[in-house]
Amino acid sequence: MTTVLSQNGQLVLPTSVRERLELRPGDDFEIFIEDDDTILLKRVSSPPNSGLVDLLLSAPGELNIPDRHSDTPDIPLIED
Repeated sequence: MTTVLSQNGQLVLPTSVRERLELRPGDDFEIFIEDDDTILLKRVSSPPNSGLVDLLLSAPGELNIPDRHSDTPDIPLIED
């Protein structure tokens, strides 16, 4: 499998590689130079909540998620 370095210095990872490793935009990588012809990329972080959805869906029973109306709880204003 090969890829080409763009004029902007970017490499495209083939879809099969991204899918197999579950890579997503924003994943962080470290770059290591092994020798004159070897570059190593290593993912340094897992995506946030990796596996959480699968874990929740595997739980027994039905998963009911209530509608969300607001980002902040209803807090009464205190007036002087």
